[in-house]
Amino acid sequence: MEEGSKRAALASQETLGATSDLTADASFKGEECGLCNVDSSTVETATVHLECNNKVFGNDASENQTPYSNYANMFQSSGIGEPSVFHALVVIFLEFFAWGLLTVPIIAVLNDTFPDHTFLMNGLIMGIKGFLSFMSAPLIGALSDVWGRKFFLLITVFFTCSPIPLMTINTWWFFAMISISGVFAVTFSVVFAYVADVTEESDRCLAYGQVSATFAASMVISPALGAYLLNMYGEAVVVALATAIAVLDVFFILVAVPESLPEKIRPSSWGAPISWEQADPFASLKKVRKDPTILMLCVTVFLSYLPEAGQYSCIFVYLKLVMGFSVVMVAIFIAVIGILSVCAQLILGFLMRVLGPKKTIMVGLFLEMLQLMWYGLGSQTWMMWAAGLLASISSITYPAISAFVSMHTDADKQGLVQGMVTGMRGLCNGLGPAMFGVIFYLFHVDLNEVSSPAPAIPGANVSSHTPDVHWRHADQAFPGPPFVFGAALVVCALLVAYFIPEGNSMGTNLRPTSSRRHSGEL
Repeated sequence: MEEGSKRAALASQETLGATSDLTADASFKGEECGLCNVDSSTVETATVHLECNNKVFGNDASENQTPYSNYANMFQSSGIGEPSVFHALVVIFLEFFAWGLLTVPIIAVLNDTFPDHTFLMNGLIMGIKGFLSFMSAPLIGALSDVWGRKFFLLITVFFTCSPIPLMTINTWWFFAMISISGVFAVTFSVVFAYVADVTEESDRCLAYGQVSATFAASMVISPALGAYLLNMYGEAVVVALATAIAVLDVFFILVAVPESLPEKIRPSSWGAPISWEQADPFASLKKVRKDPTILMLCVTVFLSYLPEAGQYSCIFVYLKLVMGFSVVMVAIFIAVIGILSVCAQLILGFLMRVLGPKKTIMVGLFLEMLQLMWYGLGSQTWMMWAAGLLASISSITYPAISAFVSMHTDADKQGLVQGMVTGMRGLCNGLGPAMFGVIFYLFHVDLNEVSSPAPAIPGANVSSHTPDVHWRHADQAFPGPPFVFGAALVVCALLVAYFIPEGNSMGTNLRPTSSRRHSGEL
């Protein structure tokens, strides 16, 4: 009778949804519990068995549930449909579309806020952002392996887009927030991890290509649209639209994006330890010197991507404020170069088959060197367009490097070696913009609307709204010194790439990567 009463009490608690007052008894050694379908005479205790407690209450009895962990479970279980590449593509498109709208307006705001040191401040702002991203990417990647991709997609998109509304409120805070947001500006890393979770290894390269193409598509459309809205309705409308799209992206992640690691997201894993090696941004770089081939490859990446990162940070400011491109011309330039960059990826496979990965890398580096020289020494509008054409084709360099790594690295070391190359690029994202800004400053290329007019540049399409450029002691025939310096670095990269051996297997002296995927290695 007493056993039956206990069973009835437990059943009543189940019906009412009682929570974790019932815990596993250490003395209960394998006997069936009061909730199992067994004869009551065999039950020695009324304590609920661990597995049965999980089934009844949906809890892990090994630890107490908290409101935070319950909320986390609810957050992770939300979403529409099964996790897919489509969800990742929408997240990327909306984030970069929002920022792309501000490409043209931000140039004027930057010049108004820092009229005497526009290029220097642009380089420092983007340099700080890039360096913070490099420092935080491994930690966020490791944490996303434990806490899930969705949570960090939300965090990265929210903080990356949070400076947007400040553009019309307080420009100083706007640029300060851009720098600080670098801590979370690693959406691409988390998206690549999300894609890796939902695709087979054989389909992963195609999926990564779709992500890159989506990014390019967003940058093709949005700058032109932002420039049009700026001319028609003013800066406030552009910022409002960009803010609305950023909010839509956050809402999409909250409501529509399903977690790609549901089997790993359990309350018990939320306290899982993260090793310092996983969070150390320099961990993979420390291993570079152990393999001569990897060392030469990483030196090539560093010397070539350092000027590329610097160029990306200032080229649109340079075209408008130095070369005299109008707002519309800058937008068209971005769109055309974006389309050509997508087309360049189509010929990559052909070049790889005909020339091989190493020679394809060298072709890309040679074209990068030419376009940097043209940007640095060119003084006419058509030269900028020609340099842009070369820049779009030279975008094959990094995909060719990734292909070289995949072809010359054992399967169990792919993530490790690719992580080293990615880490080197991340470091360049911090150093490149700062390097370009400092070189512009050292050569006294400053922007000042009230200074004496700059010497006329033959062939430049000078707009009536373009501020004068204050070139103190600058040489008219040498308008872009950082680009020329970058070209010299790429020449060094070409020399290093020439001596990279093709027959060696890379990473033989390194430990294999863990079977667990980390977004920082993608």
